[in-house]
Amino acid sequence: MKFKALLGYFFVMAISSSAIATGDIDAGRVKSVACAGCHGQNGNSVNPVWPKLAGQHAFYIEKELHDFQNQKRMDATMAPMVAGLNDVDIKDLAAFFASVPSTVEAASADKIKLGEKLYRAGKTDNGLPACIACHGPNGAGSAPARFPRIGGQHAAYLSKTLKDFKAETRDNDHQAMMRDIAGRMNNKEIEAVSSYISGLH
Repeated sequence: MKFKALLGYFFVMAISSSAIATGDIDAGRVKSVACAGCHGQNGNSVNPVWPKLAGQHAFYIEKELHDFQNQKRMDATMAPMVAGLNDVDIKDLAAFFASVPSTVEAASADKIKLGEKLYRAGKTDNGLPACIACHGPNGAGSAPARFPRIGGQHAAYLSKTLKDFKAETRDNDHQAMMRDIAGRMNNKEIEAVSSYISGLH
């Protein structure tokens, strides 16, 4: 049922112009200096537990920053970083990070087979939908449909994110979709699909 609702949401958002970035890239580049310590100079973090922001859809960066501000998403490091941002700052940062290319990781050879199966086909025995349905064949997601880019992201960060959704310690996903999906995977499957996604480009 949730997957059908998800598809309906996709088609509604696909024709919406509100998903387009409206910030100032140059202003965002200047403001991003404060983010570089964790996320890297151009949004490509070196530490695999900190997410890459480079190439991420602007709408998603905006949403997550607002969620941190509104305490819909909790993180002790991010809380003070977002406290002083206004709406213009957030739009500028989102536009900048969306404009720079992301680096790509390499999937672990021993995890590719299972990871690819889960990403492309899901699991029929427990109703796990294929990741490709929302995030696309190369993990690029969709700005109009408001699905984030995940391809090339650090495997460690993806794994932590899925485990947080599974444990429901993170709950800022639309209509609990990611909590439902992550809850249908065991830790071995989460590690495998995270590794596979990290090599997508």
